[in-house]
Amino acid sequence: MQASKVQNPETPVEKTPQLNDRDIINDFLATEKYMTNGYSTALNECSNHTYYENLLQIFTETQNQQRHLYNLMFKNGWYSLDQADQQQINQAAEQFTGYLNQFPTH
Repeated sequence: MQASKVQNPETPVEKTPQLNDRDIINDFLATEKYMTNGYSTALNECSNHTYYENLLQIFTETQNQQRHLYNLMFKNGWYSLDQADQQQINQAAEQFTGYLNQFPTH
């Protein structure tokens, strides 16, 4: 079964060698994703509380900006998602329930 796409109507952009709005926002989004990943790792390994709090603030701001860019891309039809069918949802739920059962207490 082929998954259907969840996507808004695409806002047209010029197809030229120059960067267009979609290209620029997509680049920003990729950068924000990369940065939040790095900040997340740093937060997990940070031992100084003051440094941790500062990093957490930066991480939150970066994550919020990433979400804003994602919403902008999705709104303009430049970002699509595969719609999961019920079988895929059930498989994912079963997989994560299995993970939960591996913990000593749940």
